[in-house]
Amino acid sequence: MKCIFNLSIFLFIFTVSAKGQNKTLDELNLKYLNWYNQDLARDRFAGTSVNKAYEQILNDSSQFGKTIIVAVIDGGVNIEHEDLKGRIWVNEDEIPGNNIDDDHNGYIDDIHGWNFIGNQNGENIHYENFEYTRIIKKNNKHDPSYIRAKKIHHSELAKKQEEKQKINRFQIAYERAKSIIKSETGISVHSAGDLALITTNTVQVFEAKKFLQGRYAAGLTEEGLQKMIKSNEEFTKYFLNTDFEARNLVGDNPEDLDDKFYGNPDVIGPEPEHGTSVAGVIAAIRGNAIGIDGIASQVKIMAIRSTPAGDERDKDVALSIYYAVDNGADIINMSFGKDFSPQKEFIDNAVKYAKEKGVLLIHASGNSGKNIDVEENYPNDRDLNGIEASNWLEVGASSMYLNTEIAAFFSNYGAKHVDIFAPGVNIISTDISNTYSMSDGTSLAAPVVSGIAALLLSRYPDLKPEEVIDILLSSALTFTKPKKVLVPSETRKKRKKTKFSALSKSGGIVNAYNALMEAEKRKK
Repeated sequence: MKCIFNLSIFLFIFTVSAKGQNKTLDELNLKYLNWYNQDLARDRFAGTSVNKAYEQILNDSSQFGKTIIVAVIDGGVNIEHEDLKGRIWVNEDEIPGNNIDDDHNGYIDDIHGWNFIGNQNGENIHYENFEYTRIIKKNNKHDPSYIRAKKIHHSELAKKQEEKQKINRFQIAYERAKSIIKSETGISVHSAGDLALITTNTVQVFEAKKFLQGRYAAGLTEEGLQKMIKSNEEFTKYFLNTDFEARNLVGDNPEDLDDKFYGNPDVIGPEPEHGTSVAGVIAAIRGNAIGIDGIASQVKIMAIRSTPAGDERDKDVALSIYYAVDNGADIINMSFGKDFSPQKEFIDNAVKYAKEKGVLLIHASGNSGKNIDVEENYPNDRDLNGIEASNWLEVGASSMYLNTEIAAFFSNYGAKHVDIFAPGVNIISTDISNTYSMSDGTSLAAPVVSGIAALLLSRYPDLKPEEVIDILLSSALTFTKPKKVLVPSETRKKRKKTKFSALSKSGGIVNAYNALMEAEKRKK
């Protein structure tokens, strides 16, 4: 999921950050804590009425059926987080650490899941190319996607090179302003608070102070600047670099689905922040006086690592789905996406296998602010023949307040190919170590739906994926005011307006209370 910044030497504005810095809970704005669980009528936030559902429907443990297993296919999950204790799936048929495949599933010591982007020596892939970079590296000009891939790669590389020049110019100006103040006043400036200490008022100090005040007012932090520098380096060094090759570490053939017994049991990996936030929304312990309140109580997270920093490979995603299904997952959450899918049939067949086994797949629609009825986004619910999978839910991101910006500006949308919206802005969730962070993205909206689907299945375990989907869509929260909302767009400029109902199949926001009431009504 993208981080989008607009930076110049005169203006430094963070237009959206998909991932915030990890902090203790007290360091975050607690106004946003658990808002996705709240109720529009009661709390004024356009949440999903999860708390209301617990208070009025799920008010004792007898209301739950079975424990639901939700597989989180992601970049890793911090399975040791304080707010996920007891919420991590355990493979009871495997003996930990004996280096033996006790359950004979082909994966040694897979106690909590599996890592498809590592090797048997415990080494892991951290960074990967984007898919279009891998396509142009093959230099197969007969590939129908080659020309488009090359065009996108050329455009993105040029943008990142220009961005690097702007960053360098900004850094020079920023450090010069700080240096002037230091030499004239002896004050080391690192934030807006330091500027208040300045009493010297020479022309040079005045201009330097004015420059820094403008930058800090626009949202600049030194931590954010370093994050921007790192992001730019990741693009040029890894994502877009045709000389970078990560896959040799794994030792498999990434285009051969039969070559499937590879990887290692390290489900945390080098950068588990994203997957940990996803897992927290679904399953963080409710009411324990620490951290956040996840959505589902009777739930276990199966951690499957297949998405690096960069683009995931179709083979790894397909095998992750097979692994999840074969090891008992009821729901699979997939908070990732890309623009190309060279081995799409691998995933299509895995989705069909999941359907046969009664497993629900929930996917984040993406953060490009585009209409995916028109522009492709992968993976998706359509096979190569255009047949839609009936066990697939595509999720867009909604905002906190019921106003013209209820659809998050970055969210992908589509009346045909996005099923429902869910909270995906200012979401506080679990992070590395025992920290927390606040993030935006459809990556957080998808697990909101996964959590609510788990609530439904826990109470009504006989529901088929198609029935769960129908209940969630038919019970979605819809509204008539405002009559029109701003259509998502990555640029945030000159945005059109339309009815919120035109942005997805359901035309609404997922609602736990409504869904449980609808399921109960259908049961009678």
